[in-house]
Amino acid sequence: MSLIASDHFRIVVGLGKSGMSLVRFLAQRGVSFAVADTRENPPEMATLRRDYPHVEVRCGELDVEFLCRADELYVSPGLALATPALQAAAARGVKLSGDIELFARNAKAPIVAISGSNAKSTVTTLVGEMAAAAGKRVAVGGNLGTPALDLLSDDIELYVMELSSFQLETTDQLGAEVATVLNVSEDHMDRYSGLPAYHLAKHRIFRGARQVVVNRQDALTRPLMSEGLPCWTFGLGVPDFKAFGLREENGEKYLAFEFQNLMPVRELKVRGAHNQANALAALALGHAVGLPFDAMLSSLRSFTGLEHRCQWVRELDGVSYYNDSKATNVGAALAAIEGLGADMDGKLVLIAGGDGKGADFSGLRDSVARYCRAVVLIGRDAGLIADALGDAVPQVRVGSLDEAIARSRSLAHSGDAVLLSPACASFDMFKNYEERGHLFARAVEALT
Repeated sequence: MSLIASDHFRIVVGLGKSGMSLVRFLAQRGVSFAVADTRENPPEMATLRRDYPHVEVRCGELDVEFLCRADELYVSPGLALATPALQAAAARGVKLSGDIELFARNAKAPIVAISGSNAKSTVTTLVGEMAAAAGKRVAVGGNLGTPALDLLSDDIELYVMELSSFQLETTDQLGAEVATVLNVSEDHMDRYSGLPAYHLAKHRIFRGARQVVVNRQDALTRPLMSEGLPCWTFGLGVPDFKAFGLREENGEKYLAFEFQNLMPVRELKVRGAHNQANALAALALGHAVGLPFDAMLSSLRSFTGLEHRCQWVRELDGVSYYNDSKATNVGAALAAIEGLGADMDGKLVLIAGGDGKGADFSGLRDSVARYCRAVVLIGRDAGLIADALGDAVPQVRVGSLDEAIARSRSLAHSGDAVLLSPACASFDMFKNYEERGHLFARAVEALT
């Protein structure tokens, strides 16, 4: 039985991937609804016209009077809630909601909810693989892969959800079995008034949670909790009670839980301290929902990482090439620079730049000075990064990704690594970060 009143009128605002999942969900339940989109030709328009020809659609500037016909607006994560038409509708009593709120109302199985500025896709995928290895009927999605509402099924035993701050803004009560914010660093500052507003949006994930997982190395991940709410922690230090971390024994480093070594770090196929932290976060989340250690550790041993996330592409002339195109903010680039840099004998040649989304790049300077041989800059905000880095390392500015790869190759020494970790979005030069990563990998593979 769906937890949605069918006698009320709804409007789906935004006809992208999540908007189309809302259309399917509402249509299947006989709910009366319409669709609005600020774009003249939204991405899913052809699908809507084919499958639901009778649904009313309004494209272009949002009409407040039209929006106010609805009891509830399901707003796409791509559209800021600060949009004047949405604010005007809300002021007149229309509820602003989203697909995750609807998913939470209708999901019958426990939810593992994962957010954070960085690494959420990796940790979400890992927990999903751990649950599958433990024999659970698991559904994985949300901000990653399949939209949340398309995952709903009475057969599912566990949902593992990656959630963005934009999705959480329209979620009142998620009620997750376990929730985490993996880390918090500046991102989407073109949409938020500052870090506090972004932090607040992320922390909506903890509403109604029965357990929480906290990063010991990032105070901004710790929610204001009621007494007695079970809390598990992860971090790269030595763990104590209810904690996951690293222990050293006879010169060997281990992933550990409390006072017990679980597996040697060298058995992980993914490299870098940031990936060790991701593994520990996944273990904490899996343990919170009762997944057995043997299944979780076997998943960790076979995990090779996600495409575009510190993904090893090839080695040539003693130099390794890594595609970290998914690093669309400063925090993600820092995680890659520090994680790889601390895990190798040589230096990094960093390729960075693109659309900075209003970010402050000064946080890169110390790590670049420590781990990088040089920085090759591309894209619209190359100048801003150059200014922020100052004289930390030699800099080269180029006009294209191909030129950046060629210059990086000439700058790197044997034992070094060339790392594409842009700290920026891709939209000034590419369709998305995937296209940027694919073009990088293809060009690197073509080097002779």
